[in-house]
Amino acid sequence: MEHEGRLRFLRRAAHRPRRRFRRGVYLLPSLFTMGNMFCGYACVVYAMRGEYETAAPFIGFAFALDMLDGRIARLMGAESEFGLQFDSLADVISFGIAPAVLSFAWGLNSLGRLGWAAGFMFVACAAMRLARFNIQGMSGGDKRYFVGMPSPAAAAVPAATVYAYPWGLFDYREALPALAMVLVPAILMVSTIRFRSFKTLDLRARQPYTVLIFIAAGIVAVATHPRFVLVVMAYSYLASAFVGMAITRFKYRGGRGQVSDSSLPVSTSEPPARDSAAR
Repeated sequence: MEHEGRLRFLRRAAHRPRRRFRRGVYLLPSLFTMGNMFCGYACVVYAMRGEYETAAPFIGFAFALDMLDGRIARLMGAESEFGLQFDSLADVISFGIAPAVLSFAWGLNSLGRLGWAAGFMFVACAAMRLARFNIQGMSGGDKRYFVGMPSPAAAAVPAATVYAYPWGLFDYREALPALAMVLVPAILMVSTIRFRSFKTLDLRARQPYTVLIFIAAGIVAVATHPRFVLVVMAYSYLASAFVGMAITRFKYRGGRGQVSDSSLPVSTSEPPARDSAAR
């Protein structure tokens, strides 16, 4: 009996299906992800050399490459588990480590331990944001919104600020307000505040000709006044979530007030009784 039990166990182990991993990678999306990673590394190198005006735009280049690699993978049907993990690791470098090092070398180093602690907070929040995004992507959800600020948009806040004022901060009194430039996006990345996503835009659908005019105007604005326009775009997206929350609460309160007014009884001889459980 004991011998038969061992044979049964070995037979089950032999017939157990093995998980096979596909060899090779999809080259074109991986090249864009590699370019994203290179831009983050280049930003760190130039920031350590004190060339902030050169370092900051590399985060913007990484932003563009990060948008392209996902869209190209979806259009080609080249999505894979390797591509997902590779993209997340590249994003930690380009949108976590690179903006943190750039901000520290640019001005937070004058704050000592407080400065590098703020930089590490940004890196940690970016890593947690990306890990949570991967889990939420597997479970589905509303694709119109991001839960928490996306890490590329959060990295754009310090990058645009440094690009607008590339001369650096050398006094701790000047660097104290710059803590908000790093800590506010870091907290928003791990928050549950919803930020608008543009993944649902259908680029293959027909659009009015005025859309091309607005796109052309945006390109001209960035080309002629890049420092001002990029700062406005970065901080406008950061503030858009709070504006959306305020509008939603205003509409909710207005609708609730109309419902409560219509539900009041016509007779005014006695005040209507209120349900305490409805408060």
